[in-house]
Amino acid sequence: MTATHEVTNQVPPLVDYDAADYPPVLEALARDGAQDGLDELHRVGALAGGAEAQKWGDLAEAHPPELHTHDRYGNRVDEVEYDPAYHRLMSTAVELGLHGAPWIDPNPHAHLLRAAKMAVWGQTDAGHGCPISMTYAVVPALRHNPKLAAAYEPALTSRVYDPQLAVPETKLGLIAGMSMTEKQGGSDVRAGTTRAVPQSDGSYRVTGHKWFTSAPMSDVFLVLAQAPGGLSCFFLPRVLPDGSRNSMFLQRLKNKLGNHSNASSEVEYDDAVAWLVGEEGRGVRTIIEMVNMTRLDCTIASASGMRVGTANAIHHAVHRSAFGKHLVNQPLMRNVLADLAVEAEASTTAALWLASLTDRASNGDEHAQSLRRVSLAVSKYFVCKRAPMHAAEALECLGGNGYVEDSRMPRLYREAPLMSVWEGSGNVAALDTLRAMAKAPESLQVFFDELDSAAGHDHRLDAAVASLKDGFTDFSTVEHRARRLVGEMALALQGALLVRTGHPAVADAFCASRLGGDWGSVFGTLPTGVDTAAIIDRSTPKTNA
Repeated sequence: MTATHEVTNQVPPLVDYDAADYPPVLEALARDGAQDGLDELHRVGALAGGAEAQKWGDLAEAHPPELHTHDRYGNRVDEVEYDPAYHRLMSTAVELGLHGAPWIDPNPHAHLLRAAKMAVWGQTDAGHGCPISMTYAVVPALRHNPKLAAAYEPALTSRVYDPQLAVPETKLGLIAGMSMTEKQGGSDVRAGTTRAVPQSDGSYRVTGHKWFTSAPMSDVFLVLAQAPGGLSCFFLPRVLPDGSRNSMFLQRLKNKLGNHSNASSEVEYDDAVAWLVGEEGRGVRTIIEMVNMTRLDCTIASASGMRVGTANAIHHAVHRSAFGKHLVNQPLMRNVLADLAVEAEASTTAALWLASLTDRASNGDEHAQSLRRVSLAVSKYFVCKRAPMHAAEALECLGGNGYVEDSRMPRLYREAPLMSVWEGSGNVAALDTLRAMAKAPESLQVFFDELDSAAGHDHRLDAAVASLKDGFTDFSTVEHRARRLVGEMALALQGALLVRTGHPAVADAFCASRLGGDWGSVFGTLPTGVDTAAIIDRSTPKTNA
C-alpha cells in the first residue's frame, strides 16, 4: 500500500521514565531526613512511568466495573466485576503500602513517605486510589473501638491484596470503605435517616439508603446511622462471621463525570448487622478521623494531577514545533508552562508538608495537631479548587491532541473536580476552617506563627501576611468572606513554605504573581523577570526521547 503521508512533528509518548524524578517531592523527603525512602520512591516512579502500569490504567478505565445484582439462578449476589487490570493496580498499591501500612510502620516519616509514593503512583489510575485512600483513613477511626481495631487492623495494614468475598477474619488483607452520604442530606450528614437499632448481643441492625458508597466490594465499611443516642458510627462487614452475606444491597452504579475504573454505588441496608465505633451520638466526631485522612489524600491527588498535567504539557512543548521553533522556546508558551509548574510545585509542597505534619501529629505533637487541623482545611479547599482550571490549561497546551482520549488529558480533566467535591465541597471546606478556629482559637495564632517563621524573606509575602491578619479584625462578615479569606490563607501558607524551603526561582515567581498583585486571571500571566528556564527545567520529565 502506498504511503499517503509522512508523520512528522508529533510528540513521542511520555513513557518509560521515572515519575518520581520530580524535585519538589525529592526535596521534601530530604528536608525531613527521609532519604531512606528514596530507593523505594524511585522504584515506584519507574513502575508508574512504565508502559505496563500505564496500560493497566488504560484497561481499567476502558472497561468500567459491572454490577451483578443476581446470579444466573435468581439468587441475590450484589457483586461488582472489575477488569483484571484494576486488580493489578490494587495489588501493586497494597504491596507498596499505600493503604494502611503507615499506621504500623515504625519509620518516623511513614506518612510522608506514603504520601510521596501515593502522589507518584496515583498517575496510573485515579479510580483505584479511592479504596486505597479509604483503607488508609479507616484505621484511626476504627481505633475508637479497641476490640474491633485489634481484630481487623492487622489485615487492614497488611501488604496482601485479596479481592475474594469472604469472612474478614479469615483474610490476610482487607479493603475498607465509607458509607455516609444520603440523598436528602449530602454534606449535611446529620440529616441522615438511616437507623441503627441495638441488639441484645451488642450489635446493631442498620436500615437505610446511602446515596454514594464508593468501592462497594470493599470488605468492611464505616457507616453513619441514627442510633437511640443520636448520629453514630458503625462498623459493617460485607460478610458476617458465620459466612453469610450481610444485608447490603447494591441498587445501581453511578454514571460519573470522573474516573470510570472505580465503582460508586447506591446502597440499601436492610437490617444489616453492624457494631458501634465510638459512642452513640458522636458519629461525626468519630468518623472525622477518617475524613481528615481522606482530605489529605484529596490534596495530594489534586497536587499530583497538577504535576502530571504540567509534565505532559512540557513534554509536548519540548517536542512540538510551530512557527519555526519548538513550543517550549516560544515566550508566551514558556509563560504558561512556568505558571503551571509554579502552581504544581506550590500545591505539592503544601501537600507533602501536611503529610509530614501528620507524622508529627500521630506521635502526639500537640502543636502539629493544631497546625494541621487548620492548614489541612485551608489546603483542601484551595488546592482542590485550583486543580480543574490547571487541568484545563495543561490540556490546552497540547491543542487538539489534548482533546482526544488517547492523550489521557481528558481523563485528567474529568477527574480534577472530584477532589473539591469529595469530603466536603468548597463551601464546606472553607467553613470548616472557620469552625476549626472557633473551636480552638489558639489554632489561628499557631497558623500565623507558621507564616511569621518566613518573615523578612520576601517583602511581598510579608505584605500578604499583614493583609491577611487585617482580614480577621472584623468577624461580623467572616462567613460571607470565607472563600476569599481561606484562599488568602492558602496562598500565604504556600508562599511561606516556598520562601523558606523551595527553589528560589519558584518562590520568586509565586510571590511576584500570587502575592505581588501582578498576575492575571488565567495561567500564563507571570510578570517579566521571573526565571522561567529554571522553573520549567524542574518540571520537565527526564526521558530518553
